[in-house]
Formats: sequence, structure tokens, C-alpha cells
Amino acid sequence: MYVSSRSYAQECDTRDELAEFREQFHLPLDASGNPVIYLCGNSLGLQPKITSQYIRKELDDWAKLGVEGHTDAAHPWMPYHEFLTNQMAEVVGAKPGEVVVMNTLTTNLHLLMVSFYQPTETRYKIVVESDAFPSDKYAVESQLKFHGHDPKDGLILWTPREGEEVCRFEDLEAIMQDQGNSIALLMIGDTNYYSGQHFPLKRITQLGHKNGCIVGFDLAHGAGNIQPDLHSSNADFAVWCSYKYLNSGPGSLGGLFVHERHAHNKELKRFTGWWGHNKETRFNMRHEFDPLPGAEGWQLSNPPILSMAAIRASLDVFAEAGMDRLRKKSKKLTGYLEFLLDELNDDRIRIITPRDPEQRGCQLSIQVKNADKSLHDQLTEAGVISDWREPDVIRVAPVPLYNSFEDVFEFVERFKKILG
Repeated sequence: MYVSSRSYAQECDTRDELAEFREQFHLPLDASGNPVIYLCGNSLGLQPKITSQYIRKELDDWAKLGVEGHTDAAHPWMPYHEFLTNQMAEVVGAKPGEVVVMNTLTTNLHLLMVSFYQPTETRYKIVVESDAFPSDKYAVESQLKFHGHDPKDGLILWTPREGEEVCRFEDLEAIMQDQGNSIALLMIGDTNYYSGQHFPLKRITQLGHKNGCIVGFDLAHGAGNIQPDLHSSNADFAVWCSYKYLNSGPGSLGGLFVHERHAHNKELKRFTGWWGHNKETRFNMRHEFDPLPGAEGWQLSNPPILSMAAIRASLDVFAEAGMDRLRKKSKKLTGYLEFLLDELNDDRIRIITPRDPEQRGCQLSIQVKNADKSLHDQLTEAGVISDWREPDVIRVAPVPLYNSFEDVFEFVERFKKILG
């Protein structure tokens, strides 16, 4: 299927219908002025060239209009978050009313756990994957403590088997069979940050609901990477950030999903703010809180326009490229990386990410025997921007929007040289 040669990689790029999108991004340059091999979109996505234009337009409207920009700007600030909704819903596979862009990921996770983690004396435990991103683990531990439960008892870890790096679904089934009556929430990172394993959202949701549990997902490494199909997964809620695969800039806003079956439930407990209040009476200022239906009802404050402008720029690029085409290229691009690493035939190297393309996104996590961070430092010096995770893993993510097949080939060539 694949060939280990530069000419083959270049031929793939020539045939790639998404190749032109690379020119729509700013590529970091090395000391000689040449583009680096940037394979770190799983940590921070590159900047679309149109981003500065979108932000500049809002700055210009602010300068010219002042407060009137809320209603008279080219993209009025009052409903600005609505300009992002349809395209973000397309990216995560949701209905527009189920999605809103707001706050940051862990803030949104806490807000949704206020509503959807309602422990009782007998049903209070939370399941997370054992290598969940630390912020998720800190968040659920703090929620357990807030409700008076000891995390040592209340937190259940879905753990890979000894000698393995990825979680098996049948082991989650065993957890539910053994402790399902005491579990209130399954809170899983849909694509694991460390191993790159993509979990079966619909199967997990079905399993959780069968056992009377609420099910939520963290899509930090999924949004813009895989196609989570949140609505059809039937998950109760989900959260994500936008600065990784969604290319919205460091520390930019996150998003959240609330399934439509919860859209009109005003009895759900929630922490509230004025931007989640009925738009018709929001500025009356004297009404009791009347939550908007759907995900918008979890908003707290008016939107930060400059950050949202960057997200709008990136989502316009995604809308042009299309998630179907991006996912198709991603499988081929990551498959080529896997092939080239296998061709090295080096027993020091082990790919811990699942081999099945349906169980991963574009990231491969490469475990290197007896390596330390100096290996990553050498890659950086060689013009490769990747990501190091202790104790011995290099995370490499060829992003289909701006990475090429030749990028992948050149990375493996430089990696091989460093390994000696």
C-alpha cells in the first residue's frame, strides 16, 4: 500500500485534494528560514493566516463603534457566539442547539458536572480512564470531595491490563457489572491524550445508560481530529478545547455539548449567569433566571469577542475542508507514519497507539526503550516539533489540514538519524 521513499511521499502530496490548505497556515521556521516539521497539533494547532484579519476586523469595529459594536459591528458582538454554532456542531457531530462555545474546558467540565453529577448515598462513584488528562482527574476528584466523598473510594480507574497500554472495553464492562449500582457518572476522555486511543463513544454510552449512569466525554483530543458524532452517540454531555486541532490560539475558549433530551429540563441544577438567561428578557435585569433551552442555557458571561474571532477563522477553514475529507486523509497520513516507523525495524521502538485506524485519530505515541527527554531535545534541534511525555513517549500528530506526506517521510528520516 505504501512505499518508503521521498518520491512516493511527494506523489501522495500531488494527489492530495487537501494539499492546498497547508498554504492557509503559518508554518514555524527554523534558524535557516525553512519550515520546521510541525507534528504538535495535538498540543497547539498552527495559526490560520486569516486569523489576524478576523481579529483585526473586531479591533477596527471596536475603535470605530465603541459600545455600539454590540449591535452594529459587521459581526455584532451580542450574538457573536451564534456565528460559531453551526460549524462547531458539524465538527463534533451535534445539532446546533446542543452546542455552545464558551469558557475553557475544565470550567465547562465543572459546570456540567454541577448539573449531571448528582450523587446519592449509594450511587456516587465516577469512572475515568486511568491515564486521563490530569486536569480531568483533578476536576472529578474535587467534585467527589465537594460532595463529601473520598476520591480513594469514589474514583474508579479503567486501567489497561498489565503489559498493555490501551484500555479494553470488556474491562469497562466488568467494572460496570461489578460496581454499576454504585456508579453515578462515566467521564471518559474520548481520545486519550497519552496513548492516542479513541474510545467507542456510542458503546460506552449504551453501557453506562444500561446501568443507570450519566455519561460524559472530554473531546480535547477529539474535536477536529476524529468524528465523535455526539448526538448519535447519545452521550449526556461533552466538553472540549479549541486550541489543539481546532487551531484557535493558546488558551482559547472551549465548547460544550448537552444532548437535546436535556434541552428543556429547567429542573437540572446548574450554576447560572446572565448570558444563559432568556434573550428576550435578558436586559430587563429584573426577571428571575429563565434558562435558555439547550446548551446556551449553561452560558455565564457575554462572549470574549477577540478569542471567538480566532475560532470563527479556524471554523471557516474547517467548513471549507470538511470533516469527512479531513478524516479520510488523516487515516492515510497516520497510516503512512505507522508504515515508515515499522520499516525502521528497530526493536527499541514501540507504537502504543492502537493499530486499528478506527481506534485512533492522527496521533501516534511512540515509546522508545531507554530513552529520556534528550531524545526529544535532539528532534527539536533537528527541526522537528513534537511532544514528549514522561517517561519515554514521543507524541507525533500529522494533522491533515497542514501536514504533508513528505513531512511524515522527513520526520522518520531525521528520527532514524538521531537513533543512529
